[in-house]
Amino acid sequence: MSTLVRVLAVSHVHPDEAAVGAAWPPPNTVELSFLDSFQVARGAIQRLFFYEGDDLPPFQSIVGALQSSLAAALPVFLPLSGKLAYLPESGDVVIDYSPDAVSPGVRFVEAEYSGSVDDMRRLAGDDEHQIEAFLQLVPELEVSMLPAPLLAVQVTRPRDDNVGGGGAGGAVAVGVAIHHGVADGQSKNAHVSVYGIVTDRFVTPLPMGVDMSQQRRRTFLLNAGEIESLKQRISESDAGREQLRNRLSTYVAISSLAWTSIVRAKSLDAADKVYFMVSADCRRRLRPPADKGYFGNCVTTCVAKAISGDLSAGSDDGLAGLARAAAAIQRAIREGLEVPFGNSEPLARRRHGDDPAGEVSVVLRRALMDAFATNFRRQLVAST
Repeated sequence: MSTLVRVLAVSHVHPDEAAVGAAWPPPNTVELSFLDSFQVARGAIQRLFFYEGDDLPPFQSIVGALQSSLAAALPVFLPLSGKLAYLPESGDVVIDYSPDAVSPGVRFVEAEYSGSVDDMRRLAGDDEHQIEAFLQLVPELEVSMLPAPLLAVQVTRPRDDNVGGGGAGGAVAVGVAIHHGVADGQSKNAHVSVYGIVTDRFVTPLPMGVDMSQQRRRTFLLNAGEIESLKQRISESDAGREQLRNRLSTYVAISSLAWTSIVRAKSLDAADKVYFMVSADCRRRLRPPADKGYFGNCVTTCVAKAISGDLSAGSDDGLAGLARAAAAIQRAIREGLEVPFGNSEPLARRRHGDDPAGEVSVVLRRALMDAFATNFRRQLVAST
């Protein structure tokens, strides 16, 4: 990967002491939720924001404002100032926001993009995204080892920033990274909202070893009329009337269009199995529901399944395929949210086919698991 961004300075921002006050009540740790535990080993959530305009203040003024805003926002989300850490005595991975864990501060990077102001504007506005550049405009967050930082910020100016007496050159990029083990996209938005930033672009980490020269990422904009027409055509088609169980949402309609378009573009065999993964928010589905103040992961993965030929065949402008795709996505979301683990095929079925079998999935602390396993097996044998 070529170097498109040069680091100018690295500093660390601490929570505003006056705002924090005595906000360090023991034990200074937050246990991860069940849903958080699935995300601990994943890469950071990254968001990228572009700003442009002739009235932007000088770069150093922007840096100072962002650092001050971050210091003021951190007391509201104090655990984000700490680290994800392993506690040997309990075997737990927790958010540690003790004074020692918070003392290093949140990493704040000042950087310079190798392109001009116009280059940065094109980077922000082009339909086809330059992933290599985007990844260098967000800060690195080392999440592969514990203890791991939870938050980092980067602000980047264009190469010709100094033109015109030190102004921001008409463009600036702000990147934010947060550990996925402590927050999902909605929680991330809550923090960014307090930080006072409005999002324009979204960036996700890419797996290692991917040849990005062969990859393209584009944004396709659909206006309200196009979306309404798509929903109406799918809903009123013969396949739609037959297969759609619920009212067709905008999300499902656009997702079905994307899924069928991918299947058609790949020219798969008609019998090939195809899948579409949806991350669904569980906040309102919990009993009791998570309140607005909840901060953490609360999403589940729903996987829609279909046969390639069912999504791509037909002479009706693809309406039957769109309806089948929409029905499969609706079903996956319904099963994933309304039925516990409904989107997961039982391990017993995969191993033994349709023979009667059962399975129990249990999550316990390491110290309790051996005792549970012993009692579980003993009582199982006693009941046979």
